[in-house]
Amino acid sequence: MDMQISQPIPEGEELNTGTAMIKIPLESGEPPHEAMFLVLPYLPLFELLSMTQVCRSLRDALKDDILPWLNIVVEKPLNTRLSDDFLMKVTSKANSRLRVVALINCIKITDDGLLQVITSNPHISKLYLPGCTGLTIEGVLGAVKFLTKANHRLKSLSISGIYNVKREDFETLCHLMGINQIQKKDGKNFYQKRSKPSTLRQESQPSIDIDVCLKCGEIREIFDCPKNSCERRKQQQLVECRGCFLCIPRCEECGVCTKDEEVGEAACADILCLDCWLQLPKCSFCNKAYCNQHAYQQSLLSGSSGFLCSDCNFRSTQSSPY
Repeated sequence: MDMQISQPIPEGEELNTGTAMIKIPLESGEPPHEAMFLVLPYLPLFELLSMTQVCRSLRDALKDDILPWLNIVVEKPLNTRLSDDFLMKVTSKANSRLRVVALINCIKITDDGLLQVITSNPHISKLYLPGCTGLTIEGVLGAVKFLTKANHRLKSLSISGIYNVKREDFETLCHLMGINQIQKKDGKNFYQKRSKPSTLRQESQPSIDIDVCLKCGEIREIFDCPKNSCERRKQQQLVECRGCFLCIPRCEECGVCTKDEEVGEAACADILCLDCWLQLPKCSFCNKAYCNQHAYQQSLLSGSSGFLCSDCNFRSTQSSPY
């Protein structure tokens, strides 16, 4: 194993899993409460791996039970450190019964590593690889071909962010997965959901997350507009605001198109529609708002509920005589 997940936790301390606060037994010989074992299948991967280091009872429970390992979702903080070897060790715990693999921005995973996982788990029905820039489209095609042979069906695929996907590659993927033009148009993919990697793609979303952009002709993730007026125009087969993020400017918060709409000034580089801008807190000096994704850049003012944006905070430090 080439990375450390966490350090063993001393008895008597609390473990914050992000889902619940868990009390570790005071005596090393005292087993965990039986209810703990019912929680394990619902823990995220990082917490699941941490639990294997808490005590022998939990380690043995996770070693002998495949249920917690059937759906592997790798996101922060593990994604940037995940290697091919460690991925194989984690996925092998499912004993070839893996159903879902979601590798979110796992930049160190290669085609060889992905193929090893796929060949060991031919019944995977959902494969999510957004932002895995170490993969090539050739590697993805090989994985999809394996998962769709012998009457196996890959129901959902996500590969946005993988480079050099051509139209013929996209058409091959659709053919292998049995996706026709009607199925592609029926699904809805909304812009604001792209930043929530822990939420796996819903049944209402397209089976594959990329498409041909009608504006620029490139193969990218295509977004629909949640605005009611845009949906009505789409149903009437009029000009629609459906396209990639480069062709259609959208509000970072709600995902509506802002091409012909008034927008509010944002303290970050993102776009905010006026409705969302009015609801967000503003910088106490320049009255610009941060989207929720970049709210961490705020500098809180002492003794006040307000904040300064990064630019105003920088200017205030430069003008200070201290």
